[in-house]
Amino acid sequence: MFRTRATTLASLATVGVLLLSACDGNDTNDAGASASSSASGAGDLSFQNGTARQNNAPAQTGDFAPDAAPPAAAKKPVARKWVQLSAGRAGQLDPVVVNGAGFTLYRFDEDTADPSKSNCSGQCATTWPPYLVARGGTVFLDGIDKSAIGFIERDGALQVTIGGWPVYLFNKDTKAGDTNGQGVGGTWFGVTPDGEKAGGGQPADDADQSGADAGADVDPEASPAGSATLFQGANFADPSQGVAGPGCRNVRFSGSIQVSGALKIWDGPNCTGNVKVVSGNVQDLSAIGFATVKSVRFLG
Repeated sequence: MFRTRATTLASLATVGVLLLSACDGNDTNDAGASASSSASGAGDLSFQNGTARQNNAPAQTGDFAPDAAPPAAAKKPVARKWVQLSAGRAGQLDPVVVNGAGFTLYRFDEDTADPSKSNCSGQCATTWPPYLVARGGTVFLDGIDKSAIGFIERDGALQVTIGGWPVYLFNKDTKAGDTNGQGVGGTWFGVTPDGEKAGGGQPADDADQSGADAGADVDPEASPAGSATLFQGANFADPSQGVAGPGCRNVRFSGSIQVSGALKIWDGPNCTGNVKVVSGNVQDLSAIGFATVKSVRFLG
């Protein structure tokens, strides 16, 4: 009986050691799962260190595809076969994340990072194409920590998040290295490798501090306006709304405008969409192609 009891105790001790080993193994696995879960929603995506070129990604695919450039992508969100996230420099932003074609990636203050959620859709998503990777695709990480990368479901694909923030391109960035979206509307900024606002959350020090007004020439002899009054109806018919600078301001009334000096008007919110410079009073904004004005930017 003694031998049987001793044998039983020895067996229990062995089982105890195995259980402790199993717990240690599970702790390791959990840590690994936690690290990979930071790339939330990754599903069957694969991750590779280095650039797409270093990994011999096929030409004319992913970020190298012609329809991956922001102006083309603005027509319809493009889910890429692969994407590249690089910690780099663009304009005065250093560091900032750029894609495989060298275009700047941006974050939007009206989104949320915890939980990750995009609040940019419709016209907003036309101006700011969400940065999408197709299911089963590949993510190349060039100087970016995988733990900072995540994904949210969008348009049948996955939108990349960095530090929890959904990221986007800007359709007025026309070449690699452009940072025309920096500071637009006071809510759009380049994104750093850890999800923070590039440039300390300050507008770029280029023309109009936004670059969002390509094609809108300013009369060099016009004095910048510091305030304006917008009217619901043409010929300055009330109700009206007064608005003052500096920077971009969203507005509600758009039939006519009284202003001493020059300012820029947009047909989209947050200084997005079509843009035009007006200098002085305009009795009927629809006569200059702006039946609706949703935002203005003061030049001073």
